[in-house]
Amino acid sequence: MTNSILNTAPWKGAFFNGDWVSAPATNSVYEPATGEILTETGMAGAEDIQAAATYAAKAQREWVKVPPRERAAIFLKAADYLQRYFDEFAELIARETGGIIPKGQHEMREAILLLQLASGMTLQPDGLTLASTPDCMSYARRIPHGVVGVISPFNFPLILSIRSIAPALATGNAVVTKPDPQTPLTGGYLLALAFEDAGLPKGLYQVLPGAAEAGTALCEVPEIGMVAFTGSTAAGRKVGETCGRNLKKVALELGGKSSLIVLEDADLDLAASNIAWGAYMHQGQICMASGRILVQESIAAELTAKLVEKARHLPVGNPISGQVALGPLINQNQIQKVHEIVQDTVNAGAKLETGGQYEALFYAPTVLSGVKPGMRSFDEEIFGPVVSITTFGTDAEAVELANNTEYGLAGAVISANIGRAKTIGDQLQVGLMHINDQTVNDECVNPFGGCGISGNGTSVCGPSDWDTYTHWQWVTVKNTPPQYPF
Repeated sequence: MTNSILNTAPWKGAFFNGDWVSAPATNSVYEPATGEILTETGMAGAEDIQAAATYAAKAQREWVKVPPRERAAIFLKAADYLQRYFDEFAELIARETGGIIPKGQHEMREAILLLQLASGMTLQPDGLTLASTPDCMSYARRIPHGVVGVISPFNFPLILSIRSIAPALATGNAVVTKPDPQTPLTGGYLLALAFEDAGLPKGLYQVLPGAAEAGTALCEVPEIGMVAFTGSTAAGRKVGETCGRNLKKVALELGGKSSLIVLEDADLDLAASNIAWGAYMHQGQICMASGRILVQESIAAELTAKLVEKARHLPVGNPISGQVALGPLINQNQIQKVHEIVQDTVNAGAKLETGGQYEALFYAPTVLSGVKPGMRSFDEEIFGPVVSITTFGTDAEAVELANNTEYGLAGAVISANIGRAKTIGDQLQVGLMHINDQTVNDECVNPFGGCGISGNGTSVCGPSDWDTYTHWQWVTVKNTPPQYPF
């Protein structure tokens, strides 16, 4: 790989605050496919987060004074920078996250679009005039929180970071981001290069990889007014609790156990393609992954056979070879978790149709049939390449099975009868619903969020961004103060 950015590595042992500053501790980043060290970065503690937030708060006070067109131009320049390094960064994303090259290219395309959308946000109306008396101007306007903290995960770190970072900056905030230390380049530093090149004022965007201590500090320091978190439900509960105790706004996008329902009139070849994509894309390490495949009894055997055939022919290996469909899982703990869930589900009575094996961090595409409520593969988010098939008889039973979960992120129904499919979909308790598609979908302009333990009812992207990254301020203006009876 002729990667000039990786060779120069300005982030080595450093944080980014507009400059590359030496960090007191370092973090080794491993390439999942090879187990080799890819690079090293700084590693933040609580004191580092506090210093970053203080600097960011000062920078934000100047940022809101910058004319909108000048702010818009910075986002477009950053997008152009990512476009210039598109191929190089896409390969680096693949190496750091363990995703295939097309996954890295997808993250780059979406990141560029999100920067372009942020540019447009700076020129949008940010308030409205309210009814009042003739001698009073009354209006409401959107104003920034000040400093927004962003905590992003390892699976799609560029998209899941920038989808908060870009609109937060566009609406007048500064940002302190804590990417997962397993994927800090994709989750923060590549964007730092783009903003540095684009001339974003120093202090407005800061990157500090860190562990739980840094995440807790992000939720506690008073300069940070809001936290946007994407990650597991368990970690999200802690983030929400800490932000609530400190009276901070928090947006939580958490895990999922999303059901894909296949009705008896579906085209089985198309259904199998949708299932394989929804369950195996990026090794199933996606919050929206099709974690439950609910299949009408009359077509279950035939559809299962098609899925087994697909699973056995999907190549697994080093993603940068370009000849694989599935790369490695992120780490050894995740491999063990996936394998234990598969084994426990089989021991509970499900049938292992194919897969259920691994080598190093590479888990074979797996198909389980006969999965029932109470089995781990039915109940738990797996975050691995596992198709879990559960059969149903009636539409009402399909709805009951799909809603038999505390999660509420995504749902999907495949059927030749759109009216029937939509009737089922309308009854699913989810934040994202798709008819005649699988569950892994996002277009950047849609509100994205879940209910139940998949989130706290907030959404990010599209029309949600103004609600998420600003708060209302009511303003009245009178020519002279009124005379009151006191």
